[in-house]
Amino acid sequence: MQYDVVVVGGGIAGLTAAAYIAKSGRSVALFEKQAITGGLVHTFGRNGVYFDSGLRSIENSGIVFPMLKQLGINIDFDKVTVSVGIEDQVIKVTDKKSITDYETFLKSFYPDNTNDVSAIIKAIRKIMGYMDVLYGIDNLALMDFTKNKKYLFKELVPWLFRFLFTMRKINKLYEPVEDYLKRLTNNQALIDIIAQHFFKNTPTSFALSYFSLYLDYHYPKGGTGTIIEKITDFIVEKKGVINTGTSVRSLNPEMKYVVDSNGNHTGYTNLVWACDIKQLYNIIPIEELKNEKIALVIKQKQEELKPLKGGDSVFSVYLTVDADIAYFENICTGHFFYTPDKGGLTSVATEDINDFLGSQKIQSDDEKQKARVKDYLLQYFRMNTFEVAIPALRDPDLAPEGKVGVEVSLFLDYVLDKKIDACGWANEFREYMEVITIDILNETIFKGIKDKVSDRFSSSPLTIERMTGNTHGAITGWAFTNPFVPAVNQMLKVNDSVKTILPSVYQAGQWTYSPSGFPMSIVTGKLAADKAISGLQNIK
Repeated sequence: MQYDVVVVGGGIAGLTAAAYIAKSGRSVALFEKQAITGGLVHTFGRNGVYFDSGLRSIENSGIVFPMLKQLGINIDFDKVTVSVGIEDQVIKVTDKKSITDYETFLKSFYPDNTNDVSAIIKAIRKIMGYMDVLYGIDNLALMDFTKNKKYLFKELVPWLFRFLFTMRKINKLYEPVEDYLKRLTNNQALIDIIAQHFFKNTPTSFALSYFSLYLDYHYPKGGTGTIIEKITDFIVEKKGVINTGTSVRSLNPEMKYVVDSNGNHTGYTNLVWACDIKQLYNIIPIEELKNEKIALVIKQKQEELKPLKGGDSVFSVYLTVDADIAYFENICTGHFFYTPDKGGLTSVATEDINDFLGSQKIQSDDEKQKARVKDYLLQYFRMNTFEVAIPALRDPDLAPEGKVGVEVSLFLDYVLDKKIDACGWANEFREYMEVITIDILNETIFKGIKDKVSDRFSSSPLTIERMTGNTHGAITGWAFTNPFVPAVNQMLKVNDSVKTILPSVYQAGQWTYSPSGFPMSIVTGKLAADKAISGLQNIK
C-alpha cells in the first residue's frame, strides 16, 4: 500500500497528526503496537468500575480545547478541583487565592522556616504570573488567522510583546528545581515536600508553575480515554486507516517504506514518527542503504542517543473499594496529591538499595537481601508523594453504587524494577508494593480503607515499557538527568522540534520537546502534520 503520510505511534501525538492529515483530505495510515490507540492514556473497566491509566486529568494549556474545536469534536468537560494533603491535613486548590492557603498549610508543618516558606510562595506567585502570559491565548499552532484578522491585531500582537518578554525570564529558570529551592531554604524536608511532586531535575519554571497547572485541570465525561476514542473515530470517519496491534519493525528512508510486524510493506511520501525516538533510528537497516552519507549520519545519531535515559516512571495501584462516594468526598477531591509524612524522601536511607543495584549477581533465594529491599521500599513509599485519582468523584457513572475505583501512583525507579525482575522477585514484590500502599493509606488519610478493598491490581515501569516501548518505561520522554536533552526545550523554537535528520520524516510527541506532556504532544503532532501536508503540496 502507498499513503501520502504514514504515522507511527497511536498516542495523542500520533492521533493528532493523523487527524489533521485526514482532515486535509490526504491519505494516512497509522500504526500502533497496542491493541487500542491512546498510548498511556486509556479509560478501562473492571467488574463495572472504571479507571484511567496515564493521565488523571487533562490540562488545557490553551491547546487541548482549541484542537478539539478545530477538528469539530465535542466532548463535555468538568472543571477539576485538585486537593493537596500532608499527613492529616488537606487543602483544596480552587483559585489563585488558594496559594495563600498553601502558604499557611506549609508553615503549619515547618514552623521554624516560615520566612523560607514565604520566599518559596513568592517565587511560585512570580512563575504563576509568567504562566498567565504564556497561556494567555490559545496556542499559535492551533489558530487560523485567515478567519480572524481582527483578533490578530487586537489580541495577538499586544500579547506577543508580553510573551517575548516573559519567555526571556522563563528561559533563565531552567535550572533543576531542587537547586533553586536550596537557595531559598536549608530545610531539606521542605525542599523535598515540593520537589518530590516532580521528575528528578525538573526545570524550575515548569515545577513551580504547578499551582497554575492545577487550576487548568479538566476531566472529560466518561474518563480521559474519551478524548482518545473521539479522535480515533474522527480519523476513521475521514477515511484514515488505523492499524492497531501492529508495530513497525523496519524503516527504509531511501525507498520510503516501512515494514510492519505482519511483514507488510507500506510506502509513504512523508512519515510522522510519534513514539520513542531511539526506536526510529534503531530500526533502520543501515547496511541496506545506498547513500553512505545518510548511513553515517544515522549511525552517529544512534550512538548519540544510546546512553541517554528515559524520564521517570511510575508504579500504580488500582483499587476497587466497597464504599459510598461520600467516604472519599469528606476527605479529598477526585484528583489528590498526598504525602503521608512531612519528613521528605531524602530522609530515606539508600545504602542498602544502592548496594543491591550495584551488585553484579544476586541469588534469587537471598532472603536477607530481599528483606533489605522490602524495607527500603516501605520507607520510600511512606515518605513519597502519591497521586490519587478517583474517577467516580468526577463522573458518577464510572462506578456502580456502593463501589469506588481509586488509582494511586508514585514515582518508581525503572532500574530498581528491572533488577527485582531479574532476580525473579517481580510477582512477590508487585504484591508487596500493592499491600504497603494500602497499609500506608489505611494508617494515614483513608482510615479503614484496607477492609473495604475488594479488588486490586497494579502496573510498574516494566509494564509501561512493554506496553509502549518507551525507553526505561518513561512517561514523559527524556530524563532531565541526562548530560543533555536531544529535544527542543524553548517555546520560541518549537517549530524546529518536529524536524529529523531523515528526508521526509518528521517527529512528534513526548520525545521531541522538553518539558513534555499531553498538551505539548498535541502541539508537536499538529506541527508535524502541517510539515507533512506542506511537503505534499510542494511536491505537487
